[in-house]
Amino acid sequence: MAEALTPLTPFVTDLFVPRYQPCEVGRWQLRVAPMLIGSGYWSPALMTTDTAALFRREADGDPRCWMSMTPMEIESQEIGVRAATGHTVVMGMGMGWATVNAALRPEVTRVTLVELDPDVIEVNRRIGLFDQLPAEVVAKIDIVNGDALDYRSDEPADTLMTDIWLPINGDERMEQSRVMARNTGARRVYVWGQELAIARRARALGLELTHGTVARIVAEFDLPLIGPERPDYPALIARAADKWLKDV
Repeated sequence: MAEALTPLTPFVTDLFVPRYQPCEVGRWQLRVAPMLIGSGYWSPALMTTDTAALFRREADGDPRCWMSMTPMEIESQEIGVRAATGHTVVMGMGMGWATVNAALRPEVTRVTLVELDPDVIEVNRRIGLFDQLPAEVVAKIDIVNGDALDYRSDEPADTLMTDIWLPINGDERMEQSRVMARNTGARRVYVWGQELAIARRARALGLELTHGTVARIVAEFDLPLIGPERPDYPALIARAADKWLKDV
C-alpha cells in the first residue's frame, strides 16, 4: 500500500498582502503563480497560492527574481515592519509590501519610500498597490525617486528599513546601512538579511549564538538594530542561518 502524503501547511500571516496582477514595465515583469511551495526565512516548507513575484530582465536576457510574496520574503522583513513607528524610511520599493504594511500601523505617522528605478515605481502604480489602502493611510506615504545611499531625510527617521540588495546574504549591507542611517538620522534600523550577517560574524569569531554574542556583534556593526531586544532572537538567527547561510 502506498504511503499517504502529508499535506503541506498553508502559509498564513496577519499582515496585509496586496492583490497583485501580471504587469510589465521596461525590464521589470510581475508574475503570479497559482501555487508555490517554499521554505520560510525560519519556517519549514509552506504552501502559498496566487503568489506574486517581481522579475528583472538582466543583460543576458534572463529574468532574475528581485522580490516575491513567499514566506521567506515576508518573514525576512516582518520584524522591521512590526516594529515601525513614527517617521519610517523604507529604502527600496520592490513590490511595496514593507511600505504599505508600515503605513498601516497606527504607530507610524509618515512613510518615506526611496526607490532608484522609476520603472519599479510605475509597476506598483499600474497594479494599483496604493488603491488598496484607505485614503488616510495613502496620505502617510511619500515616494522619492532617488539613490538610497545619497538620500538625506528632511527630518530624523524613527525607523529605517534597508532592502536594496540581492542576494539576502551579503556583507556590504551593514556598511551601506550605516551610510543610510547617518543620512536619515535613524534612531532604529532593520537591515534585510541582518540575521545572516550576524550569523556570519559569529561563525568567523567561533562563537555560539547567544544574547551576549549578538550584542557584541551588533556593537561592531555600529547600528541601532531592531531585533536583538527579542528574547527569541538568537534562536531565530540560528534557524535562518541553517536555511539560508550556504557559503560559510
